[in-house]
Amino acid sequence: MAVLITKPKGTADVLPAQSGRLRFLESRLQTEAALFGFQEIRTPVFEHTELFRRGVGETTDVVQKEMYTFEDNGRRSVTLRPEGTAGCARAFLEHGLFNEPLPQKYYYFTSCYRYEKPQAGRLREFHQFGVEAFGSASPAQDAEVISLANHVFDLFGVKDLRLEINSIGCPKCRRDFQSALRTYFEGYKDQLCETCLSRLERNPMRILDCKSPVCSEIAKGAPKVLDYLCEECETHFTQLKQYLDALELPYTVNPTIVRGLDYYTRTVFEFVSDSIGAQGTVCGGGRYDGLIAELGGADCPACGFGMGMERLQLLLEAQGIALPEPERPELYIAPASPALASAALKLADRLRAEGFRTLTDVSGRSLKAQMKYANKLRALFTTVLGEDEIAAGKAKLKNMDTGETCETALAELPDVLMRLLAADAAAPGGTAADPLKKLVLLNGGK
Repeated sequence: MAVLITKPKGTADVLPAQSGRLRFLESRLQTEAALFGFQEIRTPVFEHTELFRRGVGETTDVVQKEMYTFEDNGRRSVTLRPEGTAGCARAFLEHGLFNEPLPQKYYYFTSCYRYEKPQAGRLREFHQFGVEAFGSASPAQDAEVISLANHVFDLFGVKDLRLEINSIGCPKCRRDFQSALRTYFEGYKDQLCETCLSRLERNPMRILDCKSPVCSEIAKGAPKVLDYLCEECETHFTQLKQYLDALELPYTVNPTIVRGLDYYTRTVFEFVSDSIGAQGTVCGGGRYDGLIAELGGADCPACGFGMGMERLQLLLEAQGIALPEPERPELYIAPASPALASAALKLADRLRAEGFRTLTDVSGRSLKAQMKYANKLRALFTTVLGEDEIAAGKAKLKNMDTGETCETALAELPDVLMRLLAADAAAPGGTAADPLKKLVLLNGGK
């Protein structure tokens, strides 16, 4: 059958076979963020365009080339969010969260939109796990944010990952650096791309982030920002390295990291892997002490990171790190005839209320077809509900992996099923689906 409509270029469907793995990833990331005191925040998928122009920066590739911007019916310019930090900062400011105890620490799972060439792990609609911490200027906050990202990678057993750090200074010391860059790049005006020529006067540091091979090659000989740090920024960077040393977190100072967004100040960092090709950054972030003031608030220091979910999954796959398979149905109830469908639905509903993943026939299949269906769904247990079983108030449970059967009273079915699942969870290679539920079962809970 010909498909008349297909998904837009640079987007991806998350099918049921994949969504279970994604949910597992998200639940673990959520748990790690909570351990560090971060709470969830959710912001709109679109914002006023001015937020990103002011926050992300007029001279960035994101604003100049990649944003999905349009006029709504009220002729207001709105933009699908290209990243998560600006919206989070706007919410922090708009709702007066700076009046709460500081630092305020948030995490989010968000979809982002950028018009760029789709490639492995980089889509036009992509998803991020991000964290933002508002209110602390201490390099200890930078170290904690970096440590959280590192905990995530350790949790999944990621290997051969490099932490690269840099300081791009504050506006005060960056003036001298920008002047040195402008002088350097003036000598290459005839070779720079059109976009970088426009950046030369306004923000020459953005040339360092250009993706053009010619501009990238020229940028290799440019002055290094670490040579221009003021005393305060130098001290901040030194203390950050001391905190990372105390955490026994290996790092490399990479003076070429500037990140692609204008709001960054001082600390910038990336976690980089060679397992997923040349575009190997799987997590990036840093400090953005001037963003809240740029959006109209009082000075408020902040830092955070963004971790691409597609890139994380690509990295896990490349390193052979398996994620759990989709959760299996715990019980399939097969009515022996269509006349017993109501009784089967009622029993299934009762078991669902007790927390069991329970399925039953809703298609009028024969008993043989139902068992084939239950087998394809990889149900852990099945039971046939016939006139005799209802009359006797009994049911026979069959373990679909081992073929073993046991009889129980229908009234006691939830307790018996719980014990069978607990036994299965305790057995070597047990299959009682969800790891968290296994833990509860083994501890005697429901």
